[in-house]
Formats: sequence, structure tokens, C-alpha cells
Amino acid sequence: MPNPNSGAWAVAQIGSRMHYAVPRILHQNGILERLYTDLCAVEGWPRALRWLPRGICPSPLARLSDRVPAGVPRSTIASFPGFGLRYAWKRASIRSLQEYTAVHLWAGTVFCEAVIRSGLGNARGVYTFNSAGLELLRHARERGLRTVVEQTIAPIPVEDQLLLRERRAFPDWEPSPAANPLRALAASRERSEWEAAGIVLCGSEFVRDGIRAAGGPAGRCHVVPYGVAAPPGAALRRRGRRPLRVLTAGEAGLRKGAPYLLAAARTLGASAQFRWVGSITVSRGALRARSGGVEFTGAVPPSRIAEHYAWADVFVLPSICEGSAAVCYEALAAGLPVIATPNCGSVVRDGLDGFIVPIRDPGAIAAAIERFLSDPALLAAMSAAALKTAAGFTLEKYAGRLLAALATKPA
Repeated sequence: MPNPNSGAWAVAQIGSRMHYAVPRILHQNGILERLYTDLCAVEGWPRALRWLPRGICPSPLARLSDRVPAGVPRSTIASFPGFGLRYAWKRASIRSLQEYTAVHLWAGTVFCEAVIRSGLGNARGVYTFNSAGLELLRHARERGLRTVVEQTIAPIPVEDQLLLRERRAFPDWEPSPAANPLRALAASRERSEWEAAGIVLCGSEFVRDGIRAAGGPAGRCHVVPYGVAAPPGAALRRRGRRPLRVLTAGEAGLRKGAPYLLAAARTLGASAQFRWVGSITVSRGALRARSGGVEFTGAVPPSRIAEHYAWADVFVLPSICEGSAAVCYEALAAGLPVIATPNCGSVVRDGLDGFIVPIRDPGAIAAAIERFLSDPALLAAMSAAALKTAAGFTLEKYAGRLLAALATKPA
């Protein structure tokens, strides 16, 4: 296993992205100095949430109680629960896209300042995530430390260009972003993070291509596909005589391609059951008018997502813009063939463990699903291929790719 450097890394992470995979991998390899985060269920007042019965615990608190950095010693965790509570309150109060941008700009800056005040100990490098790393990256660079930013989604100019067409096509789904001068400030912050980082990590070629298109430092980008743990009970899928079960997971909105999934569901009618797991960010009236019989569960805690993968036969993610969607890795690991767009940044192999369909094409989504309806053997064959593909994208494989990227000399 490559040794990324002679010292340890400080990881600054808001939220529980990929269930804290990065700090866990670094700790397992003896190179984690500290995990800095907002809220986690092993530090401060959120610890009490772990003792609440799930049956009476509201969904947001249940999700917070799942923020457990398993495999990361508590002695290496520094959380900022006061900041985390303020951040949660501010997000709950958002009423416009400009407010959304303002809150995230505030959070990134305040979080970095809290980490800097806390001190970096003996860290020889800092690992940050886009929009929440600029001040910390600059602070570390001034002190001669190594600097890494992970770009978790295509750059803001790319995302905005893609979503502009969606909002024009579906004006009643989401608030208009026409007057959001802060978006340019967010894009500027993103570019500044790239410049302050010696290495920019991307989950997919789609992200690196986006950085190149945005005029960013593509030469300092390293594509590192992710990895996930296989859910309990991962198995080959065989449908039998019931309707095909089609699952989608993630925030139900324009960026995830919700209108196109709903249109495909209307085309297929009763021959397939559709379920969407995730928070709803668009007009519920728009969803009701076009739902096509899709079941929307709302957000669920990470500890419950496995039961939805177990329910499904096929996974669909028609996203307009992603980084490298973790749900696609999870679905493959659950033995689900995946239908995704190129903009999902997935590792799906078209025609082998799923299908790659164009963005904005409900007909292509429906046609791919119909392949499983018309050929019963295809589901089992692609399910087996999905499990085989997933074997190359485990957390252990991801660890090897991540450490190899961190070991490279900055360009």
C-alpha cells in the first residue's frame, strides 16, 4: 500500500459523506491526525440521540443519530455541535435559492474558521471537500502542508448550464434562480479552492471534464471512483410473476431528472412499480400532477436504505448532473442492474450490468426497463454482472485508489 506522506492528514468534513469513508481509510492506514466535522452522534449533545427509540424519533433526528464515524476513534474526532445546530436551523429556514447559496457560503467559511481555531495538531496535510475548504486550504498552504480538495459534483458553471434548461422546461417545479447574484460568488470560491489545492480529487471523468470546461486545473485532477460496502443479503435478482420493482434514491428534484423518471413511469403503467427514496425538493403539486403512480417515501436514515435495495429489481438514476453518485455503487453492490445517464458519473457498463441512457430521455428509460420486462433472463444475468462489477468497487478497493492518489506529487 502506498504511503501518501510521512505524516498524517486532517480531514474537514461537514456531514457524513459516504459514511465517513475517507477518515476511516486514513485511520486504518495510520495516517489520520484528526476528523473535523459539524455534528456526529458520538460527540457532544447528539450522543443522546442514539438512545432514543427509532419508533418515536423524528426522521431528521434519526438521520443525525446515524452519523457514527465507525472505525474512527473518538479521540481523533473534533466536532462543532454549536455550528452544526446553527447550520441545521439556517437550512430549515431557507425560502429561496439565493438563501440556499448564502447559507452554504456561510457554512463553508465558518466551518473552516472553526477548524483553524482548533488547530491542526501534527497534520502534514489537509483533506477538504468542495465549498467547505477554501480558508483551511489557504491556511494549510501557508504553513507548507499538503492540500487536497475533493470535488463531489460537476463545477457550478456546468451544473447551472445544465439546470437552466430544466427550469425553463419545468417552471412550476422549483423556484426560479434568476436573481441569485451569490451563485457567481460560490463559483469563484470553488475555483479558488482548486487553485489552493495541490490535488483535486474527482469521483468520475464527468467531474474532471467539467473542471476542464470551467477553465480549472484538469492537470491536477485525479479521478478516484468510490467504493461501498455490500448491503446484507445482496443476491441475484429474479422477478417471478409480480410487476418489476424499480427503485430511485436521492433528492427528488430537477437535478436528479425527476420529470423524466415520472414520464417513463406513466409510459409503463402497471407493468412496473416505482419507488423514489429521498427528500423532495420540488413542488408537491407538480409531483402529484405527474407522479405516474411513483411512490415517494421521503428521506430515510442511512440505516434503512438497505431494505429498499432489497425490495427492488432494478435501480434507475436519470440525473442531469452528479459527481459519481454513491447510490449507483450501492445498487450494484445489492445486485441491482442500474439504468443511469452519463452525467451520473457511474461505473455502470452499458449492456453488461445495466444501461447508460441519454439525459432528458424518458423514452430511453422506459425502453431500458422494458428490456427486463420482455426478457426474464436478462434481470438475473445483469444482476450477476452487477455483483461482479461491485467487487471492484468495495471500500478496500477504494482505499487503494485513494491512497495512490494522495501519494502522487502535486503538479
